[in-house]
Amino acid sequence: MKPTDARPDGPAPSDAPAFVHPISVRWADCDPAFIAYTGRIPNFALEAIDAWWAATVGYDWFRLNADRGYSTPFVHMSIDFIAPVTPRHVLECGVRPLRLGDTSIRFEVVGSQGGTRCFAGEFVSVFVTTSGFRKTPPVDDIRALIVPHLPDAASAEAD
Repeated sequence: MKPTDARPDGPAPSDAPAFVHPISVRWADCDPAFIAYTGRIPNFALEAIDAWWAATVGYDWFRLNADRGYSTPFVHMSIDFIAPVTPRHVLECGVRPLRLGDTSIRFEVVGSQGGTRCFAGEFVSVFVTTSGFRKTPPVDDIRALIVPHLPDAASAEAD
């Protein structure tokens, strides 16, 4: 998404159904205003993306790194804050891959509580080899597991 495409309530959602990861927001996640500390929001989103990897590809980040020799460090994050996140409701983080490039993947994460959209963001990570920390394309079996979850076939084209 280009900055000029931004909407006041966050990025436009894709048409693909989201993988939903529930998170219990705890008192320890909150600041003195009784809402989730701003710095916890990216953590919630990354936890949801990690859960997406485990559910969709069969490898969470630890196993992808330790067992397959790949890491996916983030190179970009943008988050629009729409409503406060509190411990009153489960935070449901919807994760969708938006684009798979030659060596990168872009995700959308939308966090909602009690039917209210709280935040929306986009997160880009790059595939790298664990041993040399060099940029690399995703291996064919992992690419094949990701592509069906993309909004359309054009999103799977090279960067």
